[in-house]
Order: sequence, then C-alpha cells, then structure tokens
Amino acid sequence: MRILFCIFCLLLTACSEPVKENIEVIRAIAWTKVAPTHNLQVRRLSGVIHAVEATNLSFQAGGRVELVKVKLGDTVKAGEVLAQLEQRSFLLKKQSSAANLQKAKALLVEAKNDYERYAKLLTKGLISQSDYDKSKSAFETALSAVDLATTELEISIKDLQDSVLTAPYHGKITKRILEPSMQISPGQSVFEIEGDNGLEVKIMMPETLLNNIVKSSEVSIQYPAFSLQHSIGIITEIGTRAQTANAFPITVLITDPFLQLRAGMTAEVDFTFNAGGITQHQGLTFRIPITALGNKIGQETFVYVFDSETKTIEQRQVKIEGISHNDVLISAGLSEGEIIAIAGISFLRDGQSVNLFDKQIKTFN
Repeated sequence: MRILFCIFCLLLTACSEPVKENIEVIRAIAWTKVAPTHNLQVRRLSGVIHAVEATNLSFQAGGRVELVKVKLGDTVKAGEVLAQLEQRSFLLKKQSSAANLQKAKALLVEAKNDYERYAKLLTKGLISQSDYDKSKSAFETALSAVDLATTELEISIKDLQDSVLTAPYHGKITKRILEPSMQISPGQSVFEIEGDNGLEVKIMMPETLLNNIVKSSEVSIQYPAFSLQHSIGIITEIGTRAQTANAFPITVLITDPFLQLRAGMTAEVDFTFNAGGITQHQGLTFRIPITALGNKIGQETFVYVFDSETKTIEQRQVKIEGISHNDVLISAGLSEGEIIAIAGISFLRDGQSVNLFDKQIKTFN
C-alpha cells in the first residue's frame, strides 16, 4: 500500500505542473524609408584667398623720391596720389624741350619762306635747279626737326606725369617698399595694391577631378578661421595646363565675402559632382546608412526590407556604387518608399517577424 501511495503522489505532482509554450519574441527594429537621390559626391579642397584685383605699382620714370603720401594698410581711391619723385629735373627737361620746339618752329618758318621764294625764282629761270633743291631739302629738314622737337616735348611731359604715382583703382595698400630720398629706377616695384572689387579662392585640383567640374557652377566655401561662416562661390577659371603634381589651377569667385576675410587666408571649397561610382551608374541612387548592410559568403551585400502586410523582413541583395559621408550609395535592389532595417543586422534573419521601432519614444540612461 505504501508503494501505491507514493506512485499516486508522483502522478498528482506531475499533473499539477504547467505546460510550457514556445512563444516567439518579436524584435523591434531601427528603420528608415528610402528615397532616390542623385549620385552626388563632394570633394573638399583647400586654397588661398586672393583679391580679384591686385597688382604691383611702380614709377615709369626714374629719380629720387620726394614724397610718400600713404602707409601700409591705407585705403585709397582711384587717381589718388601715392608718391612723387623730385620734380626739378623733369620740369627743366620739359622747359628745354619746349624751347627746342619753339626754335625748330622758327627755323621751319625761315626754311619755308626760302623754299617758296626759290620756287618762284625757278619758274622765272633766275636760279639753278640745284639751288632750288637745296632750299627744298632745308625745308624738309626743318619739318623733321619740328616733329622731333614735338616728340621730345611729349616725352618730357609724360616723364613729368610719370614722376607722380597714382592709384589705378579703389583699394588698399598691402605692401610698401618705398621711403623718401630713395633712388628709384623705372619699373621698380614700390607698392602692392589690392582692389575692393571682391575676393577669390585659388585652388590646385587633381587631374582625376578636373572633368567633373563646370565653369560658372556654384560651390560651397568654408573658412577654418571662421567656423560659423560660409559662402557661395562661382567657378570663374579652369586651368588648361597642369602645374605642381599634375594639378590644375582653379579660381572660385566669392560672391558674398564678409568684412573679416583677408587675402592670404585659407578657404576650403566643396566641389559636388555626379560620380559614376563603381559601375559608372549615372542614374538615381539610394543613400542608406552603412550599418544597414549585411554580407553573405561570396561577398554578396544585402539589406533587410520590411513587408508592412506580413510584418516580416526580406533579405534582399543590393548593388553598391560608392560611399559618401558614412552613407552607402545603392543603385539596384531597392525601390522608392521601401522600409529597411538600419541597425542590428547580424541579429536578424530572412522572414523574421518584426515591429518598427517607434521613433517618437525617447530613452533615458
């Protein structure tokens, strides 16, 4: 009886235990809805800011410096006098040239009168042909002397004008290599001036990118010295000959410069272009996070696409064109408006039931 009682107790205990059921845990996935975009890539290149108008200034005449009217950093207007050479020698040369011209004109009048008189005498047979020819030659020589004296006077006037150096346009003096009493040679650089007609960035572009840019197109410009400032630029010049390390010179006009910008500062220009990618695809692409990609054996790349009707995910192979700013450019395998998983790919499987993570819910540590 005791044995039967024990067996009965064991049966009773077994019947009282609950039956375990296998319940699948439905995972919530981080997701995004894909949309097509142009296959654009951005390359940032550094350059140096220059003034649109900038030149070296020099006297076209030589002499001793008498007066310097501007200092480094001064703002000047077009036509404003910057410096002047001693005027005495130029004035004396002008007076001498003017006197020589008057003398030549007086000799011309005398030679002309003789020539006209000899011409009349020749018609009457009162002088020989040789006397007439001499008077004609003297008259022509006097004409040439007047022309020469006139030219010398014009040169002396120009030298006098060139002894005064003026600003060619509105701008700022960025370099001064001139002091009073210095002896200056013609063409010797004495000032550098930058015009106030704008700033531009000069860049050296690698040959591999040259065919991707177009003249007159817009670009974005950033400044390391002013992290909160940016500008829009326009490509104005594209070099046709490579310079250092097979790089081509590119000029970008800054359309909206601000007051703090100075020539010589560094600027970074973003060039955006339609890149063909790995397969040279020229159509639209889908930009997705790199964390949305998975890899199979054999280097096949896939994503998980969410089916809103069955609440499951499908593993689908995609074609990659390139990577831009931690995003992957997909040219095939996706359609506009589809939802894909973007995190935890290694924990998902094809056909798995999932929910979409509510993006409105905030978590706190």
